[in-house]
Amino acid sequence: MGRKKIINKLEKIIEPILNDLGIELVDIEYVGEPKGLVLRIFIDKEGGVGLETCTRVNEELSPHLDVEGLINQRYYLEVSSPGIERPLRKKKDFEKFTDEEIKVKTFQPVKERRKFKGILKKVDDIGIRVQCDNDIYDIEFNNISKANLVGKIKF
Repeated sequence: MGRKKIINKLEKIIEPILNDLGIELVDIEYVGEPKGLVLRIFIDKEGGVGLETCTRVNEELSPHLDVEGLINQRYYLEVSSPGIERPLRKKKDFEKFTDEEIKVKTFQPVKERRKFKGILKKVDDIGIRVQCDNDIYDIEFNNISKANLVGKIKF
């Protein structure tokens, strides 16, 4: 089974468990790293995520993931906050951050560009509108290869 299929199946298992805990599933990564396979779960909740929440989620998810047996190899489970450059994957993610600065990469060019950094102006059922370099770009969801907030450190 390919990684994308595994991630899709894991999402269906993990999301209801997290919802019951009042925690949002932001993203899932399943990647090979020098130390081995890593299953990385990014979570968020009202007020932010700390070490205690990550530990609790790790302890809650581990037995469910073992029972499901989707990953037949040894792997490391990491639970983390999404950080200041939070990934945007779902329509609701984009809606939550309208009028914020985002970065977007596309599979296919839009007006001869594939990389955008600008203000998220609109979200609808088809895609997003980004104001970037004094121009407006309409980008369909199915053309977005990667999107995230632009991190801003507040002092």
